[in-house]
Amino acid sequence: MYRGRYTLIGQELSMFTRKLESQLRYQGIPFEWQLKSRNNEAGINGRAGTHFIPILVTPDGWMINDTISVGPMLHARFNDVPALPEGPAQRGACFVLEDFFNHWYPRHALHSRWCYPRNLEITGERFGMNIVLGKFIDAVITDEERDQIDSFGQVMFSQFGSAACEVQGAGPEQSKAIRADFNRVLELLVDHFKSHDFLLGNRACLADFALVGPFKAHFLLDPEPLDWLGGHKSAMEAYVNRVYAGVKPDATWLNNDALPDTLYPLFDYSRDHYQVFAFESISASARGEKTFSLDLGDGPFVARSMRRLEKVRLHVQDELLRAESNKSVLGESGVTDFYMAEPMLV
Repeated sequence: MYRGRYTLIGQELSMFTRKLESQLRYQGIPFEWQLKSRNNEAGINGRAGTHFIPILVTPDGWMINDTISVGPMLHARFNDVPALPEGPAQRGACFVLEDFFNHWYPRHALHSRWCYPRNLEITGERFGMNIVLGKFIDAVITDEERDQIDSFGQVMFSQFGSAACEVQGAGPEQSKAIRADFNRVLELLVDHFKSHDFLLGNRACLADFALVGPFKAHFLLDPEPLDWLGGHKSAMEAYVNRVYAGVKPDATWLNNDALPDTLYPLFDYSRDHYQVFAFESISASARGEKTFSLDLGDGPFVARSMRRLEKVRLHVQDELLRAESNKSVLGESGVTDFYMAEPMLV
């Protein structure tokens, strides 16, 4: 491992940028921010080979994009502050929950960001500060700069937001359903954090970083979802702040590879909602269909099929097999069955 500082390239309103930032901060990894803006995006895209963010530039010259692979790499490189437990149940839980948060919360995040006019206006200005001006959202800007980013929210909506909501089946007509689902998951999380600082005890893991991402970049930032949090706002703010504060010297995961009882309702929810969504999405891809319809209890919706979900599912399968997590108490919960199935795409 080369010594030196890492560079986090991304934007402040990106849940995956914030996910990676939270891991860097928690593990105490030296890094600096670089906003990706119109002024530098061509050079970054050309070197990284992708337009996606975040990108992590390592001291040894690598530019890595996918947080699913970056997380375990940083765990290995900075193993004096591990982010993955060794026990099969806890280790498997990290990857199962990371997948849940990574791929279920985008429905809530995209919907709440792009389907409400007030939110669109404020978010648009913040995106404009990052992308157009190359400035952080807490910077002071001039009237001339404000004019430059006027109505940038509408630009983002037309170029990205509207289509992104359509992909997730999370357009304006799904407002009631999305909010009901958001509230149910939120209640499960708040109940868990009444007894535990983090997902696996009083030490954060990879799944915590995946959970912090959407809260830091969306739900605790955008005005619309901030209202959704209601009386639970302080609990989730405190949780995010604990992750960002870094590891404590005496921090440990639960003893004997135990899983908190309050995680099992989250496993059940993932199995009955996200995993059903992912299965139908992958199945539609396997049939060559661009869309699929689904009703998870809040009314029917149509979403785009996503081949990437199969790639991620098999990644989690590999990790579960490596740790024999499917043979642990985690496997007994039924939450690993989705991942252990045979490949669904050829």
